[in-house]
Amino acid sequence: MKFSAQEEYGLRCLLSLAREGDDGFLTIPEISKREGLTPSHVAKLLSILRRAGFVNSTRGQLGGYSLGRRAKDMVVRDVLEALGGRLYDEGFCERHSGILTSCVHDTDCLIRPLWSNVQHAVDSVLSNVTVADLVAGELADRNVTFGTRPERANGKPHDPVEA
Repeated sequence: MKFSAQEEYGLRCLLSLAREGDDGFLTIPEISKREGLTPSHVAKLLSILRRAGFVNSTRGQLGGYSLGRRAKDMVVRDVLEALGGRLYDEGFCERHSGILTSCVHDTDCLIRPLWSNVQHAVDSVLSNVTVADLVAGELADRNVTFGTRPERANGKPHDPVEA
């Protein structure tokens, strides 16, 4: 599973702004230098974040970018969705139908529940993390558990290594 470069770099740009505080202000060249990205790439990412309401822009000689709302009010799930979407969404099956217009497993898909559960697990983590949490470094202290391993018919936990 992969997150896109756009999601990674966009979140990094937003965190650069958030490190300046809720009233902080940075220019594209400043963010570009901090994050090791080209100014044009930073401009593209900030444009996406601005349209989604995560940042504000001010034009002119003294122009630049600031947070569009408080960092504690920005949920990482929403930021990543604005930058690139979800890992699994309603159109997933249509985009992965092979050479046909619809998937041959449309009614009897054995994989769809897996992707749906993966998305649910990702959402449960990302929905509970804010930009402020990341800036404060508080995520490293969290331990997220998604449940126990499934049991085999003999009642012992399934261990993928034993398979």
